[in-house]
Amino acid sequence: MQRLIEKGLMFGNLIEVSSPQLVERYNRALKHLTGKQTAMKDFHIDISGYSPEIGDELGDDLYLNPNGCNRQFILLTTSQKTAPLLNMKFSTARGILQQFIEANESQLFALTARDAVAGELQNSIYEISSPAKLLEIRQITVEADTIGGHVADANKLAKLIDRFRQEPDGWRDDLLMADMITLAKKTGDVTRVPINLPAMTFQQPSFWTSHFGGLYVFRDVKFPGVITAKPRQGLGKMPVSSAMDLSQRNEIAEWLERNGLVEPIVQARGMDAAGVLRQKMDFVLVDAAEALDLEIGDARRTDLRKIAYRLGDTLPEEFQGLGALLRWVEGAGDWPRITSEHRAYFYTLRASAGPQRDLVNMLLSELAPMDVRQMFIVHKELFYAQYATWSDRKRQYVADFLEREYKVDAQGAREALFGPEPSMDNRHRPEHKAARDLAAAVGPWGSVNRGRS
Repeated sequence: MQRLIEKGLMFGNLIEVSSPQLVERYNRALKHLTGKQTAMKDFHIDISGYSPEIGDELGDDLYLNPNGCNRQFILLTTSQKTAPLLNMKFSTARGILQQFIEANESQLFALTARDAVAGELQNSIYEISSPAKLLEIRQITVEADTIGGHVADANKLAKLIDRFRQEPDGWRDDLLMADMITLAKKTGDVTRVPINLPAMTFQQPSFWTSHFGGLYVFRDVKFPGVITAKPRQGLGKMPVSSAMDLSQRNEIAEWLERNGLVEPIVQARGMDAAGVLRQKMDFVLVDAAEALDLEIGDARRTDLRKIAYRLGDTLPEEFQGLGALLRWVEGAGDWPRITSEHRAYFYTLRASAGPQRDLVNMLLSELAPMDVRQMFIVHKELFYAQYATWSDRKRQYVADFLEREYKVDAQGAREALFGPEPSMDNRHRPEHKAARDLAAAVGPWGSVNRGRS
């Protein structure tokens, strides 16, 4: 992993904490939330205040996320909103924290100038003993305050001020006035500079979780479903009609199509389909070379082409399917029939625009695992787990590629591959539409439920 860290592909954009004042504030917050403290004088934190260095020190990577279902957080600065979320257990957690910080940025800026802010992403359950428990999670409520309780004290002071104004003899109530003065010493003049950090509630109808080996929950679609990375039988009884595992390719393909969640990349507006297909083919060849222990040289396209020549008719099915589609895109071949049973099928798709876009792309990265660029962008937990299993040769190729082709313009690369970012405002969600033109009625490349015909 050191190679990824050095290239800024792992633990990138973390916030450095090195001043004695901020370290002391962090320790007060850590003591308040967990009863623990750190002896470290400098470290880095993510958007939730989690530090990988402190996780190593405490021997607990979940010291801010007990049971993995109600994540606590520590805010030292509003700059944390741009940091990643490490050890992610739910795909929605970072977006919720980011929205919370942005919605309360001015208040948080003032509060963190005097103290650390600590809080929790609360859901309706406290433990996850079975997959079915996950579907009891419907919404997440974010509550936070400074360690000194400035927000709570400001609310008390505001109520006392109202009482003082409303009671005819309020100015004669010495105890009331003494309480107001005591609180005002902590909060300042809340009539001129109000302190308000209201609880915020976010709906969580669809999400990915790392629990139970990885699970996708889709509830805000026409046909709700659950997809697991492990065998379907391990889920037990689930309160949804569609429960599948990754081996059920036909069923997943049909379900995605029925919900209008995917579109063929050759029909995606503004996408350089030929360039994307070529890059996917390169990734397939690198994976094939890895499996056969073949040298890939500098892994340039000319080197990879030599591997393709050497493999001949034993080229992976994914490469052949993508190659046929590339020839059609460039006008050098007929329209290929690629059913959901074809190993190239999920490599030819991307998520349709909509609130589930990122979640669907995460799912596609598991169904098309040789596309390491997509996996790195949309599913870093899976990428890091896969990276640990590769040879040093493949690690070097992938790290160099991502540094060269992705890191220089990460936002541009994401939009080129997946389209514009979906709106964070889920109050007005666009309806999904089925894939167009050639895909209408029979799926992107042919019938998704008649692949054997």
